[in-house]
Amino acid sequence: MKTLKSLLQNSSCLLVPGVYDAFSALIAEKSGFQAVYLSGASIAYTRLGRSDVGLTTYTEVEQTLSRIADRVDVPIVVDGDTGFGNALNVIRTVRGFEKAGASMIQLEDQTFPKRCGHLAGKSVIPVTEMCNKLKAALDARRSDDTLILARTDAAAVEGLDAALERAQAYMECGVDVLFVEALRTEDEMLQACDRFRGRLPLLANMVEGGMTPIHSADELGQLGFSIVIFPGGAARAVAHALQNYYGQLQQNGSTAGSADAMLNFEQLNELIDTPSLLEEAARYQ
Repeated sequence: MKTLKSLLQNSSCLLVPGVYDAFSALIAEKSGFQAVYLSGASIAYTRLGRSDVGLTTYTEVEQTLSRIADRVDVPIVVDGDTGFGNALNVIRTVRGFEKAGASMIQLEDQTFPKRCGHLAGKSVIPVTEMCNKLKAALDARRSDDTLILARTDAAAVEGLDAALERAQAYMECGVDVLFVEALRTEDEMLQACDRFRGRLPLLANMVEGGMTPIHSADELGQLGFSIVIFPGGAARAVAHALQNYYGQLQQNGSTAGSADAMLNFEQLNELIDTPSLLEEAARYQ
């Protein structure tokens, strides 16, 4: 498996889809993606049936991460929210996520409980407090190949200039990648890229229906971003598909009308490698 560090160094803009469990991660890997992003919002959507408003816990994310890492061989970027508390919680989060298989751990400067970066009503902690949390994260990791991603949500709270100053401070702490959340225009995106171009990789977050204009990976690479995530697209696509599936089942009393929109039993087992699993079991009988 290539390290995330090497992928970032050898890609104009690394395209990383959001996943929420081992099943979605497996499909992403088999679709050819070189890395995946474990979305905290998507864990809230799929495990809790709730919004991304700080309800998920360290344990729920760590368990999901561990199961994904056991199933796929691509690097995993994991959303660590605020680190689930203070600097001591950050240390536990980084050590636990690294042990569970994370290649990059994202930490943000929101207050707790946090909320989705594209929801209104966010607030942020002081810069000094966030810097101390990032220093704790950097000290806690055991491998230099485990990257620390610093995210600031200050653009929506304090304005773009303040957000860029925060990102500058986080870069000076020694983090590996920067993420300025909820940039509202292409001009703001360009300002962020111009500020950090050639200094540190910058992540773009594409949220369908969110605040930031949607661009392709190629377009974002031209702007100056080094990595792009589409964190919640899979959950939204699944929600749309299930609405159609359950609606037709309720209406028709059968799945016959949905046959072209689903895998059959044999196709699903092929996707999840059931034949090879049964062959492995047979060796021990």
